Amino acid sequence: MATIDIHAHFTPPSTEEQRVRAWQAMLGQGVYFPEPYEWSLERTLAYMDASGTAMQMLSNIPGGLPALRASNDYGAFLVKSHPSRFGLLAALPTDDPEAAVTEAERAREALHADGFAVTTQYNGVYLGDESLTPLWARLDEWGAVVFVHPDARLPPTLDHPAPLYEVAFDTARTVFDMVFRKVFARYPNITFVIAHCGGAFPALTGRLRLLGNEPWVPQGVTAQEIDEQTSSLYVDTAATAFPQSLLPAKATVGAGHILYGSDWGAPCTTESSAESNRSSLLRCGALSPAEARDVGGRALDLFPRAAQRIANAPEPAEQQPAEEIAH
Repeated sequence: MATIDIHAHFTPPSTEEQRVRAWQAMLGQGVYFPEPYEWSLERTLAYMDASGTAMQMLSNIPGGLPALRASNDYGAFLVKSHPSRFGLLAALPTDDPEAAVTEAERAREALHADGFAVTTQYNGVYLGDESLTPLWARLDEWGAVVFVHPDARLPPTLDHPAPLYEVAFDTARTVFDMVFRKVFARYPNITFVIAHCGGAFPALTGRLRLLGNEPWVPQGVTAQEIDEQTSSLYVDTAATAFPQSLLPAKATVGAGHILYGSDWGAPCTTESSAESNRSSLLRCGALSPAEARDVGGRALDLFPRAAQRIANAPEPAEQQPAEEIAH
């Protein structure tokens, strides 16, 4: 079965000056990468071939509307140039519901996006905000897939860079707020995929079930309602394919709702770390061998047009053995 990577990033072409500015901004946020980062199509395809990845579902969510639209355009260009290797999860500016609906329609009709990507909060607006009702209604009408990624641009916490662990709590905060506001229940035709094995939310769901409907909790939600909403979610394995993350995710959403993700294209991901994560998924024992094997191809069911592009592709060339990737 073809492996589909639902959690892979890209960045549009940039100048050296732009890359240096982005690098300096990360340094200011306590993320100490040794040099400016540049996404490479050639390096991406090489890793995909080496790891046996048939397709990456690409996402990139810049912080402003002009850059976001330009990024979606470039992502669509990548898919058009390599239709059997890439899919596009078009970014949506969820701080502006009208603009988000407009961009979703443009991405669907003009860019032929396979799905959509949002951040847990975008310029301070969380996904549970009632203003987003028109967006969710439209995406529910389409039966869309929506990939939810944490905002890695957050400031450091206790002098630790946000991508290290704060993103996991930001994810949980957003998911639980959406549960309390019954977003997942109100829009059952949207397939929500939560990055990084759901962050911290699976491990904290038991606490929410216990306390979520106590008299002192505003907008209480019952354990049954929590189960119904969280079990509808999907999660990916990016940087989290280990028992400490997989077991809570399996208990909360079920093994059948775990998708493969590598976090490729993020500055913090290397061939070595991506391969260590992929290897752990297959060998750590949190999933049965059959469950672990099924993770890689499960996204084919969510993206039928992407699956058809893979089916129409010519036979791939001989691939490098996976164990040689990190060397």
